[in-house]
Amino acid sequence: MPRLEKIVIQNWRNIELQELEFSPNMNCICSGNGEGKTNLLDAIYYLSMTKSAFSTTDKYNFRKGTSEFAMSGTYDMGNGTHAKISIKVSSDGEKKLTRDGKAYTRTSEHIGLLPIVMVSPNDGALVSEGSDLRRKFVSSVLSQLNKEHLSALQKYNRMLLQRNALLKSDKCTDELLDSIDYTLGYLSQTISKDRVSLIEKLRPRIQAFYNELSSCKENIDIQYVSDTQKAPLNKLLAESRKKDRLLGFTSCGIQRDDFLFLMNGAPIRKIGSQGQQKCFLVALKFAQYSIMKDIYGFAPMLGLDDLFDKLDTQRTENLLQMVSGEDFGQIFLSDTNSIRVKEILDKFTCESSYYEVKQGEFHK
Repeated sequence: MPRLEKIVIQNWRNIELQELEFSPNMNCICSGNGEGKTNLLDAIYYLSMTKSAFSTTDKYNFRKGTSEFAMSGTYDMGNGTHAKISIKVSSDGEKKLTRDGKAYTRTSEHIGLLPIVMVSPNDGALVSEGSDLRRKFVSSVLSQLNKEHLSALQKYNRMLLQRNALLKSDKCTDELLDSIDYTLGYLSQTISKDRVSLIEKLRPRIQAFYNELSSCKENIDIQYVSDTQKAPLNKLLAESRKKDRLLGFTSCGIQRDDFLFLMNGAPIRKIGSQGQQKCFLVALKFAQYSIMKDIYGFAPMLGLDDLFDKLDTQRTENLLQMVSGEDFGQIFLSDTNSIRVKEILDKFTCESSYYEVKQGEFHK
């Protein structure tokens, strides 16, 4: 059961150099907007996932005027063992990841070692934006749970890039496409099967968490939509080959999958209030957390970033009641309201820590 005991952060966003120690239970970080509390939570996430929860590229993660950022975390891994994870990233794109001083052969070997779930206002894009973000969310969940899935997805994406490059080339032949399409076909079966399985696990849990958070009893659902529900991908690729050659890219496949978020049978982005959408997204992330806990056999780390934004008083009370229970492990919670944060800590009888942040500097 990994628990983050200490983190050292250098030249990360607005943080020059900070060393912080944490409780194995509740950790609260309070500040105004833009002071650095979210940057801390994202650094914790980065140590688990080797990427930011909020930024798609590292170029925005360097402190102004610097060309390198670094962070390290010391974790209690349970059974009396500890691990030190260190990451150093240069502006030229080089990323060094080590465990106890030993470099990983591949970054993917690290994913899943330190399970984590992040809940933040940015999650709203999962509802409001396109299918790409929802696919990334599902892939992120499955990658932490199943290294074989991560490997299959990486191979699929590489083969897809090769196919698209070939479609634009004057060297494109049916024989070459046949070979690529065969590989894409069998990889898609593994990926689609995992996605279907995850959605089936998520559906009842999302409804249960939504009911627990909300006084209303809307019917909540997720539907998986994929080209491969019509026919095997090999057949679809063969049928679309002529069109794909004209377009210069692959027009069908699991890279077009979507996951529809529904309330009472309609898209929640169209009929749900801001509070209902926020409630749905929290329920979605808590459902993810519940599944990960069941599969790992222990509670992952949980980041709750400005979670109370757009939640009414009743939903906030329900949420606090939930996270103060025994189902959750180490929690990192950020908020702008110091009074509310101290009320949260009062609800916890276990060990906790409290930090206030000002311009990237943290004080207990």
